Amino acid sequence: MLKKVIVSVAILSLVLAAGMANAAGRDYISIVGSSTVYPFATVVAEQFGKSTKFKTPKIESTGSGGGLKLFCAGVGVEHPDITNASRRIKASECARCAKNGVTDVIEVKVGYDGIVLANSKKAKPFNLTRKDIYLALAKQVPDPAGGEKLIPNPYKTWKDVNPSLPAVKIEVLGPPPTSGTRDAFAELAMGGGAKKIKWIKALKKKNKKAFKKIAYTVREDGAYVEAGENDNLIVQKLVANPNALGVFGFSFLDQNTDKIQGSKVDGVSPTFENIAKGTYPVSRPLFFYVKKAHIESIPGMKEYLAEFTSEKAWGNDGYLSEKGMIPMPDKERGKFAEDVKTLSILSCGDLKK
Repeated sequence: MLKKVIVSVAILSLVLAAGMANAAGRDYISIVGSSTVYPFATVVAEQFGKSTKFKTPKIESTGSGGGLKLFCAGVGVEHPDITNASRRIKASECARCAKNGVTDVIEVKVGYDGIVLANSKKAKPFNLTRKDIYLALAKQVPDPAGGEKLIPNPYKTWKDVNPSLPAVKIEVLGPPPTSGTRDAFAELAMGGGAKKIKWIKALKKKNKKAFKKIAYTVREDGAYVEAGENDNLIVQKLVANPNALGVFGFSFLDQNTDKIQGSKVDGVSPTFENIAKGTYPVSRPLFFYVKKAHIESIPGMKEYLAEFTSEKAWGNDGYLSEKGMIPMPDKERGKFAEDVKTLSILSCGDLKK
């Protein structure tokens, strides 16, 4: 009997020791999320790894939606510490976090980015309006015959959409629904274009859900091709197919100006200066989210946050601006730097439903 007790105690001790080892078993920061924020986070992680005693963080490009799903799944070393996002967290995602015990989340806005429609330099550049983009890519569009009626999208070429555009087949390579870039493109470009049509604009005030369905639903007949979360792959495909356009963040255009060119939108070119001034119409903020519960248990968390929010990284002349990220104004940077220092918690109630 005594032997059995001793064996049982020994087994229990081993189980507890294994559990404790697992709890302290990760000596690096785990980051997931947006493909747009990925290159910026990677640069910060590399700098952090070189300049501190801590290991370089491991970063996965999962898309904003996919990253938030992983992030909100729970607290503990088996879950990511940080998720990058090219849009703000949704109220529903914040609620899912809370339901799974991820109650203290720190929101850090890091800068701004433009969403571009680009094509190969072998072809002529496009000059599009947001209305052109909506009519080319929406699943249903207003009946060209008139009236407040929708029909399945009949447009095959850009010239069908707008006589001033080339008679080139509509083929746009872009991110999937899990991507923050896709969400922002739908809201800013397609939604912005839909609002140019009076009766659809009026619908937004009466029935926001109906407006979103009309404005944000992308056609599924091959004109829009989901090309995954790898924006570099889209760039390669544009080089191979000069007739196609691609949708991705400004930084990928900035890094590939030898191969591709950005389209004007509403007469404005997607340049660093135009996005910083706010004149380019398809631009959005970039974020990352941090689990406060992991800050003390995962080595280097405070130091990584300090590196990302330092002036040498995200400042006007910081190394992230050299990679294509548009810095926030001084006051905004100061606000989020203070939030990081004080570990200020995001309230789900502050988010849009």
